[in-house]
Amino acid sequence: MKRVRKPVLLVVAILILLFTFTSVWGISGRNGDNKVTYIKGVSDIRWGIDIKGGVEATFVPSTSTNVTKNQVDAAEAVIKRRLISKNIVDYEIYKDYNHKRIIVRFPWKSDEQSFNPESEINELAVTGELTFREGKEYSSTATGSDGSTIYKTPSGTTASNVILLGSDIESASSPVASQDQTTGKITYAVPLKLTSSGTKKFAEATEKLKGQTISIWMDDEMVSWPTVNSVISDGSCEIEGIESASEAAKLANTIEGGALPFKLTTDSYSAISPTLGSSSLMAMLKAGIIALILVSIMMVCIFRFPGVLIILSILGQTALTFALISGYFPFANGFTMTLPGLAGIILSVGMGVDAGIITASRIKEELWNGKTLDSAVYKGCQDSFWAIFDGNITVMIVAILLILVFGPKNILSSIFGASTTGSIYSFGITLFAGVIGNFIMGVYAVRVMLKASTGFKCLHKPWLFGGAKK
Repeated sequence: MKRVRKPVLLVVAILILLFTFTSVWGISGRNGDNKVTYIKGVSDIRWGIDIKGGVEATFVPSTSTNVTKNQVDAAEAVIKRRLISKNIVDYEIYKDYNHKRIIVRFPWKSDEQSFNPESEINELAVTGELTFREGKEYSSTATGSDGSTIYKTPSGTTASNVILLGSDIESASSPVASQDQTTGKITYAVPLKLTSSGTKKFAEATEKLKGQTISIWMDDEMVSWPTVNSVISDGSCEIEGIESASEAAKLANTIEGGALPFKLTTDSYSAISPTLGSSSLMAMLKAGIIALILVSIMMVCIFRFPGVLIILSILGQTALTFALISGYFPFANGFTMTLPGLAGIILSVGMGVDAGIITASRIKEELWNGKTLDSAVYKGCQDSFWAIFDGNITVMIVAILLILVFGPKNILSSIFGASTTGSIYSFGITLFAGVIGNFIMGVYAVRVMLKASTGFKCLHKPWLFGGAKK
């Protein structure tokens, strides 16, 4: 039996506490009057309509031309893509074919203060029109919230020569990273796939503008201005030289969501009240804290020192779930938290407590059977693993099915029937994240800390692990 070094206990415990602190409160600073978020916390979570309320907007075609049923369906699909690109999964969309309108309900932003429905609609850019234009001439500038310069209103040749519309773009894929072999600098590229009509238009334009600029606009705002390096005639191209992954992802989402079959205007909008409300959320938070305190007291009284480590792992597991929901990690965008999502967290915490009880009970049994402390810890951790593994894998399969059935892609709709995104998807996400957290914290971290703790003389006492007190 290989003993884990003593410092590992302190290192793992400190890391869990630091991670819990940063995932709950986040890290932010100030750049003048603007708040700059470095690490997102719980306050950056976008709460669902049931908890915080949201916006209801009705969109109609901006022209009086005859709009077909297929075009309404296509516009609905684009709006869905734009919602999903911002990880807004708690939404509702209704189509009215008779009056050629689309009604959308979605939650407020996490940092919304004014609760102005119009600003929320602008954030989605649902009514925006994507265009690719010759050159990059503009007539005015503005300053963004991050201090960057925004180029507005195309002019001259750029205003008059539109190369592609959003409907000419079939898809914009996830950014691809590349590293310069000479300088070592990492840049990102956004791969594009054009429709057949777009392929023909783009081939002609790139042949004419080789070595020159084609700018990309959302309404009257220039979002990118790549240079044409070669003639592109196969309908596949890349926008290269983007310096950050977040900037590349934002551009990909803008292009992907720009293929509206017709320009939309906002016919009406209003704020909608939450079905649960912030007061109920605070009541749930208080109840959760009280429950955690009671469970902690019970665990320490029954299992003593292993109970302390189990509670520490529960904190880490819950923090990991909130981190995945809030967008704490740069590689994972946040998701909308709904009431069923909170239920998923509670269920996964219960599984974490259960995993800890199984491990601590096995260690306690081994001690009462006469094993030494080192042997009891090793054997208890070993014997409890598969019971915990089986239970977590079963729940993980259920969570994956919920994500696939009720997720944005409706991947299993051919088997289970078409479904909608929203609250059940949020439940699946938090349940899945909780199970992953349980494997990391409740299975691995607890075992490492338990094995390391036996190396401390002050802790090398069987009664501290549930054995008899001599």
